[in-house]
Amino acid sequence: MSGESHDRRWTWEAKSVNGRSLDVRIKVPYGYDRIELPAKKLAGDRLGRGTISLTLSIETSHANSALRINRPFLNELIELHGDFANRVDAGPLKLETLLTVKGVIESVENDETSEGLEQTDAALLSTLDEAIEGLASSRLAEGERLNTLLADCLTTLEVACRKARKSDGARSDVIRDRLNAQMAELLERPQELAEERLAQEVAVLATKADVREELDRLEVHCAAGRDLLAGSEPVGRRLDFLCQEFNREANTLCSKSSSEELTSIGLEMKATIDQLREQAQNVE
Repeated sequence: MSGESHDRRWTWEAKSVNGRSLDVRIKVPYGYDRIELPAKKLAGDRLGRGTISLTLSIETSHANSALRINRPFLNELIELHGDFANRVDAGPLKLETLLTVKGVIESVENDETSEGLEQTDAALLSTLDEAIEGLASSRLAEGERLNTLLADCLTTLEVACRKARKSDGARSDVIRDRLNAQMAELLERPQELAEERLAQEVAVLATKADVREELDRLEVHCAAGRDLLAGSEPVGRRLDFLCQEFNREANTLCSKSSSEELTSIGLEMKATIDQLREQAQNVE
C-alpha cells in the first residue's frame, strides 16, 4: 500500500505466515524507529495470530533530507568494544563495520518541526492501516477456503465413526462372545488365579473390549468442531485444543482395538486428525 506527503513517497508491504501466536516484525528505514511501537499495536488490534511482517520503504527528496551520524550511540559502541577487547579476542575496529549498525546513521529531514513529524507519522500509520486491512481481507478469503477443508475432515471422521460402530471390533454381540470365550479360558485354570485376580482380569477384559465410549466422544468432538466452524469468532486456538482431544480418543481406540478392521479405521482417523491439525494452524 502506497502513500505520499509533500516531499516523501512510501510503500508498506504486509505479509503473514501461519503461526500459533501473534508475532509482529517490522522493518523501517533509519530515522523512523519511532513508529515501530504504534505500528505493532495497529497490527495487534486487527490480527489475532500468525507471523506478521511489515516493511516500510520511503523515498525522500534529497533537497530536504540529510544523513546524520548518531554520535552518542557511535561513541557508546566504541567504548563497549574497548571494554570487551581486554576479555575476548576482538579484531581491529573498523568504521565501515560501525556504520552498518542500525541506528548509527539516521535520515533526518531539514527544518522538520515536531508538528510536521506528527503529521508524517499519522500519514504513515494511516497507509499501514489500509495495508493491514487488505491483509486481513486476504486472510478472511483464505479462511473461507479453509472452512471447507476443515468441514471435509470432520465429515471423514464422522464417516469413520459410523464404520467403526459397525465393525466386529465394536459390535456388542461380537464383544460379548469374545468376552465369554476369554472368561471360559480363565475359568479352565482356576488354580492359577485367585478369585480377586480373576475378577480383576475380567474387569480389564471388559473395559478394553468396549470402545463405544471413545466413539461417543469422537462424535461429540465432531459436533463441537461443526459449532466452531459455524461461529464468527476466531477459533484457531480452540481447534488446536480440539485436535488434541481427537487424537487422544483415536489413540485409545487403536490401543483397545481387538480387530484388524477397527485398527485400520483408527489409523485412518489419526491421519485425518493430522490433516485437521495442520489446517487448524492456518486459522485465526
